[in-house]
Amino acid sequence: MALINEEHKDRVFKFIFGNPDNKEWTLNLYNAVNGSDYKNPDDIEFNTIENAVYLGMKNDVSFIIMSEINLWEHQSSYNPNMPMRFFIYAAKLYEKYIAGSEYYQYSGSLQSAPRPKCVCFYNGTARQPDIKVLKLSDAFGGEADIEVKVTMLNINYGRNKILMEACRPLNEYAWLVDAVRRHQKTKKNLEAAVDAAIAEMPDDFSIKNFLLLNKAEVKGMFLTEYDQEKVLEQERRDSERRGEKRGFNKGLNQGLDQGLNQAHEQTAKTMLKKGEPLGKIAEYSCLAEDVIRALAEKIGVAIA
Repeated sequence: MALINEEHKDRVFKFIFGNPDNKEWTLNLYNAVNGSDYKNPDDIEFNTIENAVYLGMKNDVSFIIMSEINLWEHQSSYNPNMPMRFFIYAAKLYEKYIAGSEYYQYSGSLQSAPRPKCVCFYNGTARQPDIKVLKLSDAFGGEADIEVKVTMLNINYGRNKILMEACRPLNEYAWLVDAVRRHQKTKKNLEAAVDAAIAEMPDDFSIKNFLLLNKAEVKGMFLTEYDQEKVLEQERRDSERRGEKRGFNKGLNQGLDQGLNQAHEQTAKTMLKKGEPLGKIAEYSCLAEDVIRALAEKIGVAIA
């Protein structure tokens, strides 16, 4: 089981496009995706759900602009279940919006609310089209009373050329990921591959100085994403080998759930050994405090 790096829980994608210090890049990407031409980065109001975690990874990016709630997720492996995740995230976001606005859900008149826009940025190695729409109703076997549509955009380097031309930082990010993968084939480890990719990056890339100033964090995030993918891929293989009698898909989901639990427990054990406080461990590992106490007793570590 790969050890999840709890020090760097965000993704590189979020670090670049979900960073309040880089709102101009977020706005550039928003305009490229939606064909708009907004000029003021301060129109963006980030409302990312920091405690909505999945295998130690936070909800990537969400923000409000011009009465529209945008939910962005980055995926380095194809996941047809993204609409369900977006459904859960959206429910939390609208709950947060209602609590902080004048929206009155018991009113006799229709209350206006921000329109949702769900986008998944995919850069996995499995072949996928430039654009694909995923629907929650596919999980129901057909049309249902609740629907969520997620537009999946393939952002591998060389794909979706019109989108890449419209958003230079996205094209540079795609180049970076491609360069890391290329160097990983010849370098001894992922850290060396990240170093080589950043060193090779052209000086006129707009994101280069930002990456250089935050190289340690960027390398940690690449390692975290890589560890996550190894965990998920191992669980996929294990589930295939088990061949659950109740069907492959159900067995796969059960295997993934088991992998998530093991990863959460490993995160908690690592933090316990480092002497982290109980509340922080619960937040980062997604485990209940009584479960963490039981783990602490099992490994013979006192809780801070």
